[in-house]
Amino acid sequence: MRPTVRAALGALALILAAPAPAAADDSVVGGKPVRRSQSPWTVALASHQRFGNRRSGQFCGGVLVGHATVVTAAHCLGREVLGLPWQEVKDLRVVVGRNNLTGKDGEEIKIAKVWINPSYNSWTNEDDMAVITLQKKVPNEPIPIAGPEDSVYEAGNAATVYGWGDMTGDGSYASRLRAAKVNVLRDSVCARAYPGSADGTYNAASMLCAGEPKGGRDACQGDSGGPLVVQGRLVGLVSWGTGCGRPGSPGVYTRASALLPAVLAHGAD
Repeated sequence: MRPTVRAALGALALILAAPAPAAADDSVVGGKPVRRSQSPWTVALASHQRFGNRRSGQFCGGVLVGHATVVTAAHCLGREVLGLPWQEVKDLRVVVGRNNLTGKDGEEIKIAKVWINPSYNSWTNEDDMAVITLQKKVPNEPIPIAGPEDSVYEAGNAATVYGWGDMTGDGSYASRLRAAKVNVLRDSVCARAYPGSADGTYNAASMLCAGEPKGGRDACQGDSGGPLVVQGRLVGLVSWGTGCGRPGSPGVYTRASALLPAVLAHGAD
């Protein structure tokens, strides 16, 4: 995650492209490793050209919501993250079925088309969503998107966030997929945390936030675009926040129900 300090994501490409020591795989800030079978719909966005060969060139996460349709955060495909327009990243791929990014299992699939929400606002972080169509269908089971009236969005529900991002907030990126347990929070809590500043503005119509009052469990840089799941349904995409796992600064997610019109209009299946 996340475009919190905006310069941090711009520098992320430089951090990930450089050789890095192997990371211990024991947390996603406060999480633990998971097996591929536990989240077959979690995919990685990757470019060896931009981010090197370690960790398969992963720089963001994504979610398989159809056999050829992936949703992710709009900011993942922006110049701040990639360093140039996404169309110029010739080896942009979606990595499917690879739990350990140092391995060769699964597939690195080419992209047929990309839709980035034209309403995405990099200052407020509003409408942080994109839809990717793969060049071919994959057998992995997609995850259903929770509809707007689904009870899984209710505050207090236990949720799980998945990703390969920074495990500690200090640039320690993991190679194995990890998951952290968080709780869906009340919109009023999120609005107080993010009333409007350089970090962003919380808008309950298109955002959801989750975390722990005392901090400690959260998504972080590199997890952007990955899934927040409640009871087997997608409720959010990792989007933004202030820091990682800080008390009083919960993670903010693109509300999954806001994705439905875009997936229906731009998805492949």
